[in-house]
Parts: sequence; C-alpha cells; structure tokens
Amino acid sequence: MTRPLRVFVIAGEASGDLLSGSLMQALKSRHPDISFYGIGGEKMQAEGLQSLFPMHELSIMGISEVLPKIFSILARIRQTVAEIIKIKPDAVVTIDSPDFCFRVIKKLKKKTKDIPCIHYVAPSVWAWRPGRAEKISGFLDHLLTLLPFEPPYFEKYGLKTTFVGHPVVERIERRGDGARFRSKHGLKPEQPVICLLPGSRAGEVERLLNYFSAAINNVLKQKHDAVIFIPTLPHLKDMISGFFKGKGINPIITTSTEEKFDAFAAGNVAVAASGTVSLELALCDTPHLISYRMSALSTLIAKSFVKTPYVNLVNILLKRETVPELLFENCQAKEISAAMLKLMNDRDARAAQLTDFRQALIMLGLGDTQTPGQKAAAAVLDVISSYNRSE
Repeated sequence: MTRPLRVFVIAGEASGDLLSGSLMQALKSRHPDISFYGIGGEKMQAEGLQSLFPMHELSIMGISEVLPKIFSILARIRQTVAEIIKIKPDAVVTIDSPDFCFRVIKKLKKKTKDIPCIHYVAPSVWAWRPGRAEKISGFLDHLLTLLPFEPPYFEKYGLKTTFVGHPVVERIERRGDGARFRSKHGLKPEQPVICLLPGSRAGEVERLLNYFSAAINNVLKQKHDAVIFIPTLPHLKDMISGFFKGKGINPIITTSTEEKFDAFAAGNVAVAASGTVSLELALCDTPHLISYRMSALSTLIAKSFVKTPYVNLVNILLKRETVPELLFENCQAKEISAAMLKLMNDRDARAAQLTDFRQALIMLGLGDTQTPGQKAAAAVLDVISSYNRSE
C-alpha cells in the first residue's frame, strides 16, 4: 500500500498507551504516510495523536468504581463512535480496556461494517469467562495476543489471531542503570532500594498504599537505611505525596520512565500490584512479589469466576509460583513485609527468581529478530490490505 492511511487507536490506561506507542512507531516506520486519531496518553501523543479526551477518564476498574461514572462513560462511548464514523479510518485498533473498547466496537459495527476492527491484548479467557472467546469473534476482525498460548482459544471460533509477543522485551537494551540511580540520589552501593508499585488507577493506588506503607514500616525496622522509590503517573503524583505526609516515610516519587527503570535496576526488592509491571521488574532482574486487594464486591466476583491458579504472568507462563502472590485477604502488611525480607536476605530465593525471569521472557519473544511492536504493525497493515481487497 502506498496511499495515505488513517488509523483510529484507543487505549484506556498506561500499559495500553505504552503498547500503542510502540505500535504507532512501527506503523510509521513501515508506512510513513499515516495519520493517527483516537484516545491515548503521553506515548501515543508523542507519536502524533491528539487525544479525543483524557485517557485517564477510562482508567477505572471494578464494579464499585465504574458504577458512579457509568453515565459519563456511556457518553464517551457515543462520542468515540461518532468520531470514528466522521473520520472513516482505514482501521480501528483498540488496546486492552475491553469494557470500554468492546462497547465502542459493537456500537460501531451496528452502524457500519466498512471499518476493520483489531483488538490488541486478548481477554484472559483462559483465566475466567471462557465464553467471551466466542462472543468477541462475532464483532472483531482480528486479535493480537501477547501470550503464546492464547491464539487457539479464539481461532476455534473463527477469529483470526496473531501472537506478537509481549512489548516488555523491547526494552532489553534500555532496562535501566542502577549505578546512575544511586549516584543521582547520593546512595551508598550497599544501601537497600525498595520499589513500591501500587498501580495506575486512583482507586487501587489509594487502597493498596495503606497496606504497602504498613509493610514498609515493618521492613524499615530491620533495614533502617532503606530508600523507598515509587514511580507513578503525573495525575497520581500529588495524591501519593499527600498520602505519605506525616507518616515518617519520605519516598522518592517520580513520573520519569527512565528513572523508573534505573530504580528497578538498583532495586533490592519490589512489591507491586498485579500487572505488566511484574514483567518490567523481571526484565531488570529485580526480585519482587505482587499483592493486590479489591473492594469486597469485586473480590467476591473475582473469586467466583477466576479459574487460573495464578494471576502473575511469570507464574502463569512457568506454571509455578516463582513470584509470591499475596492477594485479597492475604494482602496484609505482615505477610507482605515477610515476603520482602525473604527476597532481600535469601540469596537462593533471589537467584531462583532471576533464572525463572529469563525463561519466561524468552517465551514472550526475548531474542526474536522482530519486536512485538513490529509484528503487531505488520499484522495491522495486513488486515487493512486484506480488507481493501475484499471490498
């Protein structure tokens, strides 16, 4: 294809913004005459997107968080569909955030069948609600997956699916400089660095900080000189700073991606909300655990429907608990601090994690000749080309 292309891209949270930014960069490399429209954050805007509205409006999860904002979300869905119809792009690419993105696609398909819809990041049908695989095959034209075992779940219902790999492996050459982080903050070589990662949504950050900070107080009783580091998003920085006022903990808080990875490289241990950040920590050889807690209603629903024994991607890929998971009622300060101290003090436990990290990352595409972003861009362009030929 040599003609100009227009692609409408939608991301609803930070991880999707990162994915889409890489995809957009690869698309521009393969097809320079391309314009982007849609909804996204900093990474997507750096690639030329002017967001229809602020992406963080979609960064909510759980019934108790969604219900108070349901009418504004529905209005944004209608606005997004209207914008797509007005622009008439060559393709719509939605990234994760299925609660919003799938509603947009279904409404769009009722109005027009002329625009191919590609979704990037498969719903976790292997973990819960397996019936979704058949349902989404009815309105999606193509699906891009991050995990190697996902395509068969959707292909059996006729949905064309491509495994592209996980974008975290693209950072292998830029995975952080621990010495630079220690030098910048005047830290001694042996001074412990503890990374706290309470999530990217305001509701979960507010909830998890209570448990994470209490765990840190326990750890500091043994590691008096430890430095606490919290990477976050710009719209959450003030909330996190305010939380720690008067608590005797003075964390380093940053919104810089480079400093985040430098801190990971310097980190002795991390505790994180479940999510992509665990793979980023694995890439930086940072020993860590995950811990998460939801509202009572969301917890009840999750326990009723989740079928997988693990929620951490490293554990899921390797089919064993390499990364400790302290979830729901186990998300307690005592348990979190005990797991952190074990990883800080036990060399064998640390070494075992690092070995398993590399094995999991290879399964996600580490060492491949093409990056996940490049594979995703090739798939998107193939869909556009195929759609045009079939018209």
